[in-house]
Amino acid sequence: MGEMSSFQLGVIGALFLSVASSVSIVICNKALMSNLGFPFATTLTSWHLMVTFCTLHAAQRFNLFESKPIDMKTVMLFGILNGVSIGLLNLSLGFNSIGFYQMTKLAIIPFTVLLETIFLKKQFSQKIKMSLLVLLVGVGIASITDLQLNSVGTILSLLAIVTTCVGQILTNTIQKRLNVSSTQLLYQSAPFQAAILFVSGPLVDQFLTKQNVFAFKYSSIVSAFIILSCIISVSVNFSTFLVIGKTSPVTYQVLGHLKTCLVLTFGYTLLHDPFTERNIIGILIAIFGMVLYSYFCTQENKKKQADPLVSQMKDKEGAPFLGVEKEGQEDKNADKDSHV
Repeated sequence: MGEMSSFQLGVIGALFLSVASSVSIVICNKALMSNLGFPFATTLTSWHLMVTFCTLHAAQRFNLFESKPIDMKTVMLFGILNGVSIGLLNLSLGFNSIGFYQMTKLAIIPFTVLLETIFLKKQFSQKIKMSLLVLLVGVGIASITDLQLNSVGTILSLLAIVTTCVGQILTNTIQKRLNVSSTQLLYQSAPFQAAILFVSGPLVDQFLTKQNVFAFKYSSIVSAFIILSCIISVSVNFSTFLVIGKTSPVTYQVLGHLKTCLVLTFGYTLLHDPFTERNIIGILIAIFGMVLYSYFCTQENKKKQADPLVSQMKDKEGAPFLGVEKEGQEDKNADKDSHV
């Protein structure tokens, strides 16, 4: 019972850290990009990851955590996949309307459920699926205003959905199968994520904004907000891996939509963004869906604890991933996992 209480406190702490840091960085970046005119989102993300790696490297040097070697091919492919998914999400936003981009983010949950059901043999009860549907409807009502389609934007959105889902599933899978902590996995993979975004970020941003990040005039206040954003990002990146490792990719996405509702609310109260009855109704429906999801997950976890043999059998059934045989499992784990 003591271990279970400790685990539950750890989960609650991870969820709180994720929500608090994510909402903080959204507000910070909104001020940086909207008010101060710094539009280079992909390049900024590469700086986030570099600062995260440097912070973890310093922590490891002070023995705050133990570095655990992971197969280089695994961690390299995992890092590249996450970097590509971030770039694709930013490109999707650039080529699509805000409404279609929000639809892309909403599609991540059902696609994750589909992938886990097919390849990991994970079972989702009808109650869980119903609560997720309520959540998605609520977020859709609150955040989707327009839906303008184009072929390039649609293809980019589909690629963004696939890479994001696979990356987040792998974040959970690698931690559990290779028995590494969220800190150890982030420490190993952050350099590869940062590298691919550091190279591609300025190109992506210049293509989307028609501006050069290196020619931008950095005032003291812009530099201060960039530094603040990078500091907050350490907590965001750490809590992302922590939440996915302790819970599941689907729970992390549910949490992400809670952040969306909070950002809409804070935007109205702090930044005086437009807020309509539709936003309020959508947020209330979404919160109701989150409450249902939390309740049903809690009930199912209690059943698993009451019958651990059934839980173990399900875990064994879900062992193969994307057709991986045991012999090549360490190398294939490289394709497994996922990031701000």
